[in-house]
Amino acid sequence: MKQLFAAFTLLFVAQLAQAELMVEVTQGVEAPTSIAVVPFGNNTGSALAEDVARVVGQNLERSGFFSSMPRDNMLSFPTRRDDVYFRDWRVSKMDYVVIGRIDSAQDGQLTLRFELYDVLREQQVLAEQVSATPSSLRDAAHYMADRVFEQLTGLKGAFATKIVYVTAEQLGDNKQRYRLQLADWDGARAQTILESSQPIMSPAWSMDGSKLAYVSFETGRPAIYVQYLATGKRERIQSFPGLNGAPAWSPDGNRLALVLSRDGNPEIYLLDLRSRQLQRLTQHYGIDTEPAWSPDGRSLIFTSDRGGQPQIYRLGLEDRKLERLTFDGNYNARGRLTQDGRFLTMVHRSGGGGNGFDIAVQDLKSGRLDILTRSGMAESPSIAPNGSVVIYATQEGTRGVLAAASLDGRVQFRMPVDRGDVREPAWSPYLQ
Repeated sequence: MKQLFAAFTLLFVAQLAQAELMVEVTQGVEAPTSIAVVPFGNNTGSALAEDVARVVGQNLERSGFFSSMPRDNMLSFPTRRDDVYFRDWRVSKMDYVVIGRIDSAQDGQLTLRFELYDVLREQQVLAEQVSATPSSLRDAAHYMADRVFEQLTGLKGAFATKIVYVTAEQLGDNKQRYRLQLADWDGARAQTILESSQPIMSPAWSMDGSKLAYVSFETGRPAIYVQYLATGKRERIQSFPGLNGAPAWSPDGNRLALVLSRDGNPEIYLLDLRSRQLQRLTQHYGIDTEPAWSPDGRSLIFTSDRGGQPQIYRLGLEDRKLERLTFDGNYNARGRLTQDGRFLTMVHRSGGGGNGFDIAVQDLKSGRLDILTRSGMAESPSIAPNGSVVIYATQEGTRGVLAAASLDGRVQFRMPVDRGDVREPAWSPYLQ
């Protein structure tokens, strides 16, 4: 485990570069649902900053569950029900078609109407109206994609969520510029939350999506900060000698689970953010690290080498009952739970040291473990709020990239970059 900490630190002092991400599906379902998202009619009298229909189509395509029809293949461009000729879409072998239009409203608002049709049955299955400003059209498009996705798959969409991740730029003379980046789920509209000449690590979302906690070395030693996204305000949490790391928000947002080495070995602590009272939870000569909360807030999972190898444990906060969760493989770390508490994702190594690290998911009800990736260089898993996809960091050649896999293993995609490395992704909760 001590080698793990050393490797983790070295990862962030390696050369990194800021980069723009874009989702590329590398493996989808065997028979994706075919869908045509027709360009929306623009009745505003002026050009718009976003092509709403294109964003909707890209979202659905990049999920791996849909095949989106290219516009060049469309026989017509209807914007109203009366203009939809289902025969044309059947000839094009489409299962569904989405149409829409954008109208001006009062006070600079826009009204977006979109409709989803089942081509075979010639029936409307979804119709909604959305209000947006010219600057929030992309947000409206993500919402519409979420509604279509949910209607056709039965699973709540996560296109309107965000991700954060860490990048840095090599400046020469052994100097780096590190950035904490915030972007749409697909890497679009990236913006810098924090820029520093020292490493930034372990970003974590509060459950209401309003705050981030992270570790920064800007003072020359690790300290935990909380950043308020709406205002940009940030504050440093209590800092102790030694390790201050791996912050994790409680579901109610009132507490942080932390890893501190103030009393010797790294241990798990709870910090009450209102009273600033600190409570030690673990006490062992091994290393306890990487805490994560159960959805009900009644227990924590964490990584420990107390059994001789890194494995994942669960600690009840009321009865202090300790339970080992992972047994397959000689390395299981960075555990994260789905929102229903049933599935546990992790960094997993199944055999000897030469087998490398991959992302695995364990059904805590049945005990079944499935390995989702085969790169041998996976790390830092984070689960989408609908529990369907886990995003993680991996290597592509000499560069670090983000990739993702559905928890059933059917869909794989990556987010390549032009240069440098990207690490430490964290997927947001559902946002208001």
